[in-house]
Amino acid sequence: MALPPPGPTWVGEFERREAVADIVVDRRYVAARLLVTAGGMPVGLATVDLVDGHADAAAVRAAVEAEIGPDVADTTPVSAHEPLTVVIATRDRAESLRRGIHAVLAGDHPAVTVLVVDNDPPDDSTEQVVAEFAAFDVVYVREARRGLSVGRNRGLQETRTRLVAFTDDDTEVDARWASRIAGTFAAHPELACISGPVIGARLETDEELAAEHGFVWNKGFVARKYSLADPPAESAIFPFSPGLFGIGANFAARTDIAKAVGGFDEALGAGAPTRGGEDCEFMVRLVLAGHVVAYEPSIYVWHHHRSSPEALRTQVRGYAMGLGAFLTKIALDPRAGAMALRRLPAAAAQLRRIDEREAAAGEGMSAENGGQRLRWMLDGGSAYVRASRAARRAGGRVPPLTRARPRQPVRNP
Repeated sequence: MALPPPGPTWVGEFERREAVADIVVDRRYVAARLLVTAGGMPVGLATVDLVDGHADAAAVRAAVEAEIGPDVADTTPVSAHEPLTVVIATRDRAESLRRGIHAVLAGDHPAVTVLVVDNDPPDDSTEQVVAEFAAFDVVYVREARRGLSVGRNRGLQETRTRLVAFTDDDTEVDARWASRIAGTFAAHPELACISGPVIGARLETDEELAAEHGFVWNKGFVARKYSLADPPAESAIFPFSPGLFGIGANFAARTDIAKAVGGFDEALGAGAPTRGGEDCEFMVRLVLAGHVVAYEPSIYVWHHHRSSPEALRTQVRGYAMGLGAFLTKIALDPRAGAMALRRLPAAAAQLRRIDEREAAAGEGMSAENGGQRLRWMLDGGSAYVRASRAARRAGGRVPPLTRARPRQPVRNP
């Protein structure tokens, strides 16, 4: 997949089995980045160079063929309409929340409930946005405690459907997102959780481009299943692979299983002192509990990346702290810690790859991030120790990463 050149990049979709048209957009765009589908199934991302915002149909077709290859898609996305609850935990982001709710409601699933959890709101702006959707099944829940994991746990508690999906207040889901989530669970009853690609909705600034290049939120376009019984050969640190299973902006679970494993760790995530790590920890905990987690490329969302240097650097720091917190939780768990100890050399190599990837992400990514990452991770580790104690004192959830194995009964000779 070719990366867009520096400069504003137009983002769009391209169905390769339909007639190809010229791209004609604003002259300031130097490239177009296309999510390519074949019969509705996402198959890859292609970059088309633009001249004064223009590329003819032949250039578009040539770029797609060169970067993705011939049309060999042999699968069809599966849809179903089992009732689904979509949880969006938010705080003080009314405008982006409005956009996100609208995208969910514009989808093709006829039985979706949108549950907006307003975490420690500073005013009533979020409640007012939800009131705009009074004609639809959009529910407002006020949660006094701050934190993304707190909000998701409240949403999970309020969910009455067998399936629950989670997205963030800075995304726009695809129109077929909810129906394909339901379809994937219907087709694969062994799954406990699924995730999918998270793709940049705007690539206007250096920072947005750097986020798209440096953060691997899109795990490709091949469906995968992950379990302890069938570990992936390409991940030497499985199941402790940060982000291998997907990220919190786009995932769904069977409600009963999500509740049974304890929900989300309230010492992790945005709004907590650790700033991140909750999505990775939740999915790893599912795998360690013996469940099957999947990645499904037909379930995708568009994400509005951070567009300023300060916002992106804050996000990078948050991810590093969340990673440090997650690793600390592993180390504090006797069973998980013993498993992870054998993977230390591979984990060190993985951290080097993260540094290299972000260093090559472009001008929008600060060159200082790599040098600060270890300190930020250590900060995240100490923050987790403090935050987990505080969460327990407040009656919050801090589920163990692994469950203690039951003792075998002692037999009398």
